[in-house]
Amino acid sequence: MKTIEFADKGPSEIPDWAIRQRYLIDTMNQAAPIYQQRYTNDDGTFVWRENWPGMDGSDDGYESYHNWPLFYALGGSEHVHEQSRFLWNSVTKQFTDYGQIYREFDGYYDWMHHGESSLYIYYFGLANPSVNRDRARAIRFAGFYMNENLALSHPELSHSVENKKNLNHPTLSNWDPAKKMIRSPINGSKGPRFINTKEDWCTHRWILSKYITPYQDLDIPTTLLPMPDGEMVYKADWNNDKVFETILEALNQRTMMCDVPLNLTATSLITNAYLYTNESKYKSWVLDYVEAWSDKIKLNGGICPDNIGPNGIIGETMNGKWWGGYYGWRWPHGLNTIIEPLTIAAMNAVLLTGDYNYLDIPRGQLLKLMDLGRTENGQLLVPHRYTDEGWTSFKPLSPKHIAHIWYMSMNQKDYELMNQFPDSKSTWHQVQPGRGKGDDIHFGPWFCYIDKRNPNYPNLILQEQLSEVFRRMEKIRNDTGDPEEWDVHHWQNVNPIHTEGLLQLTCGGPQVIYHGGLLHVRLRFFDLTQNRPGLPYDVAALVSELESSSTTLELVNTSSVVEKTLIMQAGAFGEHKFTDIQDLDLSNNTYSVNSKEVKIILKPGRTVRLKLGYKRYCNNPSYDQPLNC
Repeated sequence: MKTIEFADKGPSEIPDWAIRQRYLIDTMNQAAPIYQQRYTNDDGTFVWRENWPGMDGSDDGYESYHNWPLFYALGGSEHVHEQSRFLWNSVTKQFTDYGQIYREFDGYYDWMHHGESSLYIYYFGLANPSVNRDRARAIRFAGFYMNENLALSHPELSHSVENKKNLNHPTLSNWDPAKKMIRSPINGSKGPRFINTKEDWCTHRWILSKYITPYQDLDIPTTLLPMPDGEMVYKADWNNDKVFETILEALNQRTMMCDVPLNLTATSLITNAYLYTNESKYKSWVLDYVEAWSDKIKLNGGICPDNIGPNGIIGETMNGKWWGGYYGWRWPHGLNTIIEPLTIAAMNAVLLTGDYNYLDIPRGQLLKLMDLGRTENGQLLVPHRYTDEGWTSFKPLSPKHIAHIWYMSMNQKDYELMNQFPDSKSTWHQVQPGRGKGDDIHFGPWFCYIDKRNPNYPNLILQEQLSEVFRRMEKIRNDTGDPEEWDVHHWQNVNPIHTEGLLQLTCGGPQVIYHGGLLHVRLRFFDLTQNRPGLPYDVAALVSELESSSTTLELVNTSSVVEKTLIMQAGAFGEHKFTDIQDLDLSNNTYSVNSKEVKIILKPGRTVRLKLGYKRYCNNPSYDQPLNC
């Protein structure tokens, strides 16, 4: 590994953003244990109710701490890392006792919620990939979707001489290898859930009453009412037992034997196993599944169908309709739960192969919808849902969807596409209070900063995220409600750890796609002295420019007395390579590197500005770290 020790120019003026960044990290380190103490018992379980029914909820438990190991991997404390593992085990135990978790994974649920809870285990790989239990879990969880451990998921098979023949049993296995499809939208460690019960959905009823009905041909009363976003739709009262039974029967008959786009998020779970093992079977599974869906999209004229029947036929259980599937085009989320899994899966495929052509899958979908759009008052409105009457719910397309594609491709056409959206010229400059559920509400202002249109963004985002920590700590101190009455989202709404600004500024990448995406960033840091991932104590980092073949970085040693030694890695998983490093402050001195890692020595009080030359997606991705953890 090449070592670069930058010449000592004397003390530098420490920039405001560097002081703010270090203070934010220190503040979250202090806040985390207070949050944990307020809401958990001695064994780490939530101070909450004794029973929680249905299939919902474990994802919310995991979401309450999911970003703690990621924070550690960025530079958070060892204590936060240790407690993140303790709390994962505690959530797993508590929701196993409730009945949602089986073999440390949801027995059955959909991949919007699997994706949310799985972020936690993906971040463990970034924190410390040498933990054997994490590796074993990654392999076991991937096995649920590769039909490798059915005898463990179904003990009745353990003594069967026909065990091997049962590996592809249509009622037990999630994966159909012949048709390259996941057999149900509700799946997990217990296999596909073809028949859903009233109890499975008991915690969903109140919220689903707020949204459009999943089908419009059912003999049930409906009322034209606004959805939470104001759109007028026909709603049914899910709290009415007769109505609920009718809807549930239709869901079981029409939807629960289908593959749906949402299942593509499972590619992250399989990629997670690959990042630990480098076994080709995981890569093959991901590519097979992505390409199978790509074929279905082509077969459907460029529009992604939202239901694939048990024989691999589009609309097979929906009277030939390519729409109306679970979390599909008619569901409240519409486009969002189509494009997110397509994007997640395509990004995983690029990570594994270096082939940018996979991005054509989500990009093509967005372009198709833009072609179907209409312009009103100078603004392009894009259809977000499809019903029996055709395309509906015309509204502005969120630039966030194309933003992830642009970030990976660094393609000029994707950049131009992003700049077609009005938001990129107005509200996208503004740093908003709060953080959102996915901690991902500031992609726009960060993009404008990278595009040299929002120069004060680093100070603004660091100040706002610090303010959000203080707001949440105030809520925690004044939270005197009855835990028996708390909603299952209560704890995640006050989690004081957030990573969006730190990821953007230090690693040069966006927050992950919240419903199950992997981390895609330009670089990571490791503290060689402490033998751990993350920025060394007193070191701050700022990525200010991104090009296809370069990254501009500022590194600051805020200590006036201690020299710092750190390692930089190209990409979250070493998937990139540094070609060279140019010192922008010292006569543009250039150092040849040609490696995915480089050691940097920073003198006390020293600031360096570097231009890192890149070759992207040229290395095999792995959780392996340039340390002896």
